[in-house]
This record gives sequence, structure tokens and C-alpha cells, in this order.
Amino acid sequence: MADLLPGYNVVTKLGDGARSAVYEVIHVATGKLYTLKRVTREANEDDRFLQQAINEFNVSQRLNHPTLRRSIELFKTRRLFKLVQVRVLMEFVDGLSLDRRRPDRLDELLTLFIQIAEGLGAMHQAGFLHTDIKPTNVIVAADGAIKIIDFGQSCPIGHRKPRIQGTPDYIAPEQVERRSLSQQTDVFNLGATLYWALTGQTYPTLITRHGRTRGTVASSAKPPPAPLDLDPTLPPALSRLVMACCAYDREVRPRDMAEVRGRLSALLPVAQRLADQASRQKSEPAAVPDVSTPTTALPPTSDDSLDYSAISEIINPHHSPERRSGPETPS
Repeated sequence: MADLLPGYNVVTKLGDGARSAVYEVIHVATGKLYTLKRVTREANEDDRFLQQAINEFNVSQRLNHPTLRRSIELFKTRRLFKLVQVRVLMEFVDGLSLDRRRPDRLDELLTLFIQIAEGLGAMHQAGFLHTDIKPTNVIVAADGAIKIIDFGQSCPIGHRKPRIQGTPDYIAPEQVERRSLSQQTDVFNLGATLYWALTGQTYPTLITRHGRTRGTVASSAKPPPAPLDLDPTLPPALSRLVMACCAYDREVRPRDMAEVRGRLSALLPVAQRLADQASRQKSEPAAVPDVSTPTTALPPTSDDSLDYSAISEIINPHHSPERRSGPETPS
């Protein structure tokens, strides 16, 4: 694999996606590590995957924020005047995706989402939306710093896409209904991601990860459970914020990432007290049960964790689940 890109050697393969593979590579001359995404064209309908890789590079070139992954260089390969391969050399991110490194402490989790909101706010200031925020597109370093990745579905603010794009369980209503997209679209995606991070369950979006339409939230007789309904220990104000972010009506959602960041920051002192209290309770010795009193064993709980990397674009019925062999996977 030394010739995957001249001057670079492959350290390891990080993952596979739709017509793509992601590698950790080292620059031979300097010893510096990078990430290389390689997208290949195998059929006529694969052109969109190549264009997404090109779009990721072009959008990244317009961004400058420590929470947003940088793209370094774009390489195109043509045969008989047809584009057959795209390689994007990117900043190497040493960490694990949020679905694999979710903080246990509430204050640390909110700090992480404040960083996400800051990064998305920087994108919006540059005139772009991410439109695919989800746990697998947020890389968390060991020190808690985050990096937002994968700008393949990014678009200008106000854009209306010709087809449905997004990830089930995180996709906003206007993405499903192919309306114009706004900053509140990213607010919804972030809110759905925070809903999962707080509850371990996914928000009932209009399309599930199985491609099944659930109907509009507005027409649902029973509203979705709020985070507070699923975990009574959460601050009510945090639960209200999440549900506002996930509102079907964009006018109900926070107007921008600055508002999201401000409301999350205001909750940090409460979150820290709750996290400290939970930590003290865990450190206290458990009460010794009275052996003379029969106890009833609780049934084991099932593992409700799900692999959200299995679907990166709902209009691609041939998409296969990505293999997670490293800190990140392509989408």
C-alpha cells in the first residue's frame, strides 16, 4: 500500500464506507501523520460519492476552526476523460467517535456539546451547514477535545437539496421533506445527537435507520418522550432545550448555535453538581443485604446499543455497514 499516494506510507486502515476507504498514513519525508480518504468509481451511479469527497475538500478549504477537521490536498484520477478516483488528504484526528467515547459525567458531556455548537457556529459564519451531525461524525480525543468530521453532505445556508440526504434517527424534518435548509437544520441534528447521548435512545425522526417513515411529529397523537421522562435525574431545563432543538417547527428551535451554546453553558454549574453527587454515590460502599430476607433477582437487561454507522445516506439501498477498525469511519 506504499503507492496509495506517492510520498506517503499506510500505517493502518481505519475503515470502509460506500465506495470509500479511510487510512492513517505517514508522510515519509517529515514523519507527520495524516488521514487519507480514497473514493473509487465502480459504476455510473457512484459519481455522487466522488462528488461528496470533492465537496468535503472544497467546504473544508473555507473553514478555519479548531473543532473542524482540515483537508490538506485533493487528488483526482481520470481515465478516458472520466473521473474514476478521488483522494482527500486530511488532518489526522487521534481519538474515538462519540458513540465509542461518550462521557459518563454530565458536565463533561455538556462541555463536549458546547464545543460541537462552537464548531457548527463557525461553519454557519462561513456560510455553510453540516447537515449530518451524528455520533460517528464527532471525534473525541482523550483530553475531551472534539473534532467534527465529514463535510461530504455540507451545503450553503438556504440550499434545497435535489434528493433526501441525511442519517436516519438524526435527520431533520426539512431534510426528509426536501425543503430549504437553515441553521436550525444543524440545530435539529445536534439536538437529536444530544438526545441519544443523554438517554441512550434515538429521537423518533421522520425516517428511522431502517428507512421506515414514522409520520410527522406534528400529526402524532403521542409526543416523543423527553429526556427527563427517560432519566428523571436530568435537569429539566436541559430536557426542554433538547426537545426544543428537535421540534418539527423550525421556529420553535433555538435560532442559532450561539443560543444553543449559551443555554448549554448556563447549565454547566448544575451539571457539575449533579455529576459530583453521582460520583459520590458511586464511591459510597453498597449496603449489605439482610441474608435472612429472600431477595428477588432482576432479569438481565438487553443491550440496546445500536450501530448508527450502518446508514449514512437513506437513498442508497446498497450501502453496507462500515467496518470500525480504527478511531473513525467514512460515511
